[in-house]
Amino acid sequence: MFDPHAVSLTRIEGSAYVRFSLLALSSIFFLVDPFAALPTFLAVTADESPIKRRRTARKASLTAFVVLTTFAFIGQYIFKLFGISLPAFEISGGIILLLIGLDMLNAKRSATQESPGETTAAVQKEEAGIVPMGIPMLAGPGSITTVMVLVGQVQSMWQMIAILGAIAFTAAVCWLVLGAATRVQQLLGETGIRILVRIMGMLLVALAVQYFVNGFQDLGVIAKP
Repeated sequence: MFDPHAVSLTRIEGSAYVRFSLLALSSIFFLVDPFAALPTFLAVTADESPIKRRRTARKASLTAFVVLTTFAFIGQYIFKLFGISLPAFEISGGIILLLIGLDMLNAKRSATQESPGETTAAVQKEEAGIVPMGIPMLAGPGSITTVMVLVGQVQSMWQMIAILGAIAFTAAVCWLVLGAATRVQQLLGETGIRILVRIMGMLLVALAVQYFVNGFQDLGVIAKP
C-alpha cells in the first residue's frame, strides 16, 4: 500500500544526506586546496623530472588521504580521551577556518598550512611528498579539524561514507592537479589561481561562521530553528 508519509520521510532523509555530503566535500576540498599549493609544489619539485614530479604528487596526495582518513576514524576517541565536547570543537574549528579563509581572501596560503621555512626545507628533502607537502601543506590543522568535526556530527553510516568519499575525492583531485602542476598553472595563470583561492576563501569564511552557529546552538546559546 502506498504510504505518502514514508515517501516524504525518504525524500527528507535523501535531501539531508545530499546537504551533508556537499558540506563534507566543500569543507575538506576548500581546506586542502590543491590549487593554492601549486606554487609551493612547483618550487619544491623545480629540479625534478616530470616522472619524479608525478611520483611526488602521488605521495603527497596519498599522505593526505591516509592522515585525514585516520583522523576520521579516531576523531571520536580523541573527543572521549580528552573530554572535548563537539560544540567546543566546532567553535575552535570555526576559528581555524576563519583564519585560513581570511588569508585565502588575500590569495595566500595560511601560516597554519604552510610557512616559508617549510618550503625552503622541503626543497632539500628527498621525501618532500610526505613531509611537508602531504602534511601539513595538504592535510593541515584546518582539514584535520574539519574532518573531526564532521565525524562528530555523524548519525548514520551513510554520513561516514560521505566523509570518506569526500576525502578520497579530494586526494584524487590533488593527485591530478599536482601531477600536472605545470600545465594547470599555464592554463589558469597566476590571476586564475588567485581568483580560485579567493573564492574558496570566501566560502571557507562562510563555513567558519556556520561552525560558530552550530557550536552555539549545540550549547544552547542560540535557539535552533
